[in-house]
Amino acid sequence: MIERTYHLPRPDGDMEVFVVHPAGGGPSPAVILYMDMWGFRATLLDIARSVAAAGYCCVLPDLYYRRGKVRYAARDIPGLKLAFADLEPERQAALRVAMDGLSDAMVIDDTAALLDALRRDVSVRHGPVGAVGYCMGGRHALCVAGMFPQHFKAAACLHGTGCVTADDNSPHLLARRADGEIYCGHAERDRYAPPDVVERLEQALSGCRVRYHWRVHAGAEHGYAMPDRNVFDQKATEQDWESIFAMLERQLLQEAA
Repeated sequence: MIERTYHLPRPDGDMEVFVVHPAGGGPSPAVILYMDMWGFRATLLDIARSVAAAGYCCVLPDLYYRRGKVRYAARDIPGLKLAFADLEPERQAALRVAMDGLSDAMVIDDTAALLDALRRDVSVRHGPVGAVGYCMGGRHALCVAGMFPQHFKAAACLHGTGCVTADDNSPHLLARRADGEIYCGHAERDRYAPPDVVERLEQALSGCRVRYHWRVHAGAEHGYAMPDRNVFDQKATEQDWESIFAMLERQLLQEAA
């Protein structure tokens, strides 16, 4: 595979973007990976590589760029699983500030710039685009699918947070404008997406133009799909990716053929 990193100029700074795609065989359909609250790190790079290995050009933006080069880990011990509760209070506070300072509108604006950059990227096949997001990034995947239905034809939200709000621009309402498919993976034990949120998402997306499918993983907790989290659930994650890759193939590979 071929990997590269570039910096996309934005009004509030330069956004670091990691790109990985298959070597040879021509341009590949693009999939944008939206980070969780922990931000840009090695685990996300590895997930991007896995997506690329399946035949896609995976694009991972560092959406915390407005705050500089933000990198978080659970202490600094190699191999230690990430757990928010294990962080020192000052690091918890810093992480919350970074997360709370990233609005959905900012991500939508950054995504517009990314889509423009993808149109000029010779490694990217022109046509439908995919989105996969974790935690806050799951919410962002729903938002961009609804804001750019002409581009995003496949969107996945894994243990998403803030997906249903009272705001007129709530992600679950924006997602009603989406086209193609949306998949949501939920944890049974997730205080950020309790059963009523799962139900409201289903109600909002039922009968819309977009095809919506979802799964609640028994016994899983919030953060289950991240290999570097202490709540990682390999079986649930594999089930999600089976659904996601099938969706990407239908919407990006078959439609672009």
